[in-house]
Amino acid sequence: MDESNPNKDIEDQIKSTDVEINDQSLINCESELSVDGVPPPLSMQNAISQEAISSDEATRIQSPVETVVIPTAGSEYKGGSTDDLANASGDLSTSGERLAEVDSRMTVGDPGMETDANTNIASVSEESEDDHAALYSMTPVPTASVEAFTVKKSEDKEDDATATAKFELLPSKHVVTASVTIGQQIGQIAEHLASKVSVPLDLLTFSHEGTTLQKDITLQQLNVKPNSIITLQVTSLDPEKHPIKIPDKRSSASDVITVRVPKDRGVYKEVVVTVEKFSKKKPFIGGYKHKITGKQYHNASAQTNSKPPRIPKTTLFDRDCQTVFERKKETQTTNTTSTQMTVPGCEMSVFEDKVIEPKPYFDSRHFRKRRLEAVVVIQRYWRRWLSWQYCDRLRKARDERLEWERCEEIRKRKEKEARIKKEFERRMKPKTKEDFDLVYAALEKWRVEEISNIEAEMLDEPTRKAALCALLEQETQLIASIGKHKNDADKANRAESIHTLLDKAAAPKRWKAYDGRYTEMDTKYTIRAKELRDIYKSITMKYLTQDERLDVLLTLKHTVKEHDCKLTREIIELIDREADLIMRGVSDTNLEGLRQRIATQFLEYCKNPMFNPEIARYTKVPQDPTTLDTYFCSATNSYLPSTEFSIDCKSKTQGQSRKAIELDNIGRTRRDHSVYRTMLRSIRHNEIKMLDNAKTAFLVQEKDLQYLVDNIWQKMSILSAWEDLSDMEFARWNKREQWSPWNCILVTKDEAIAHLRVDHLAESYGTVFMNKIRHKHTVARIYFSKLPGMSEQLRRRSNKMPGPQELCGKNVLKSR
Repeated sequence: MDESNPNKDIEDQIKSTDVEINDQSLINCESELSVDGVPPPLSMQNAISQEAISSDEATRIQSPVETVVIPTAGSEYKGGSTDDLANASGDLSTSGERLAEVDSRMTVGDPGMETDANTNIASVSEESEDDHAALYSMTPVPTASVEAFTVKKSEDKEDDATATAKFELLPSKHVVTASVTIGQQIGQIAEHLASKVSVPLDLLTFSHEGTTLQKDITLQQLNVKPNSIITLQVTSLDPEKHPIKIPDKRSSASDVITVRVPKDRGVYKEVVVTVEKFSKKKPFIGGYKHKITGKQYHNASAQTNSKPPRIPKTTLFDRDCQTVFERKKETQTTNTTSTQMTVPGCEMSVFEDKVIEPKPYFDSRHFRKRRLEAVVVIQRYWRRWLSWQYCDRLRKARDERLEWERCEEIRKRKEKEARIKKEFERRMKPKTKEDFDLVYAALEKWRVEEISNIEAEMLDEPTRKAALCALLEQETQLIASIGKHKNDADKANRAESIHTLLDKAAAPKRWKAYDGRYTEMDTKYTIRAKELRDIYKSITMKYLTQDERLDVLLTLKHTVKEHDCKLTREIIELIDREADLIMRGVSDTNLEGLRQRIATQFLEYCKNPMFNPEIARYTKVPQDPTTLDTYFCSATNSYLPSTEFSIDCKSKTQGQSRKAIELDNIGRTRRDHSVYRTMLRSIRHNEIKMLDNAKTAFLVQEKDLQYLVDNIWQKMSILSAWEDLSDMEFARWNKREQWSPWNCILVTKDEAIAHLRVDHLAESYGTVFMNKIRHKHTVARIYFSKLPGMSEQLRRRSNKMPGPQELCGKNVLKSR
């Protein structure tokens, strides 16, 4: 019988164990087996003896060693003596004597591997240790390395006694277990093991307890006792070319156990039993459960592989599949009907009768006509459904268009309100140069309107002159007020620019990594700049107490003492003077001038690269005066660097500086160029988004764009004649070429979006409009050809556009 307990944990290493089995234990075990109180049948009790062992399997027995197979779950009988197995089974079932010990020779695999669910376990109920219970679990581990091998044994010679040898394959430390004789030499064992591990015989070496063994030494010389266990380490002399290979886990590896069967009183016979693994899933065909221990016992037929079916060598056919029988027979089905009419003595009901009348004949023409009418009806409904869908789409498109127009109107109104509000704030609180240009432009516009009103009133000459004098006085007051605001704004802007400069110098190095995050690093120069920035903020801070101010002055003095020069000596002298005045009780109002001098001197200290090396990266003027490229400005009567002069397309000399042009605009023209500056910024932003390496838009300056708008495009849209420059922008005329003064069109923002969607310009605009655009482009090309950098762009277009002297059309004079 077989016992299956798949939930039991398998030990890491199964040791070879001598087990005694007696018939009384089996009898007690069988008495406890029952199903609802019914004892198991005799066939179940003698399952081992009833298992048939074929004669071809018995040929595997090598005399005088007798090999049998224990019917374990998932294993089958391979070899063995039938008589010995029958005698052993009979003794187990009938005799009351104690049986011999069972020397379990099991193959040990990797302890870290889990046991397969299909691996079956054979066991018998355990008795107490004092009675030498008869059964331990014998579990073939599915990770067993190689099949075990046996050696012939003689009952008379002690040298032929068997022992269990464990071969540890290095360096994998895989263990292979085999049953060998103690009189066998190491060389004989190596011959069998070499074929299993795929290593030549002369390269295998064996060692025991750190000592290398010779090939002619026997296990008996190593003091190996019968039925004991010895561990040998196996290595390869050439592990690179001939490494020790672990046998395939799926090979038909066998486990070997030695069973000692008593023959007479004190006389035992050893039988080598080979346990082979079950190659398929064990079927469940019934069994019994132990009521006390709860173990399950399956039938013995579930342990052994079934015999393969006999297949004849030649193909056989049945006679019936070779003969054809044909039969022909005519049949006539019967349909019995009857009709009963009303006759005397038999009254038939006419309640369910139907009256059938003949109708006009329905031919194919009528069928086609009815089908055509049905098709027309279907088409009418289908077309009506399509019309509904089309109308729904039109209504939806109309609603979306109206909603879009409403949203656009709201957006434009909000943008205009925001622009007007921003301009009002800029006029009320001007801060930058552009803000003051806007204020002066508003002042000039107001002056012109007042003069026009005075001239329109048609006053006499003395009254007109008096009105003009009053207007001039009022204008003078407004200019003085604007100048006062400008001085305050310059002072605030100067302080803000100083703090911005110091913050830039004190900022750490920063770069972007591949994952989008920024990495910052402080150097010794940035740390120095940060210290100077903090000191400057401290000395410019107001409303400090006397002790706090003295601490700040002391820190400043220790900082500038590191360098000895004229500037540092002056700063130290000013610090000592302020500290002395503070100690004398001088008020803060009287110390403002002195503190301003200290802040100014320390700012010069911070801007000097000798004391603050990081500040050199943010200075505009080179420190070496010989490298400066200076020019003379006749308007301001001073020498200025080249960066202070603006060059337009018609300039032949450096002209006036930016400062002189700004003063001239404030005193005479008073024009606001912020509109052109915003328009130029929009052009450059759009060209950057095109990603076509445009260059011309960055060569044009504000003055050039002002000439292009005022003189060539007459300050209005070419499509709608809109005159508000704040709502207009320049777009590409041919969107496939980069923007240039000869490839642009001045339109509103909405018209620019619509223009960029046009693919065929000639078909969309017509010949007259195209000629008008070509004329403006020709004028712009002639004017901007003198601009530095434009000549290269013009040469590229020389083959595409006609020159300024070329005529497009027919020469009428020659035709006459």
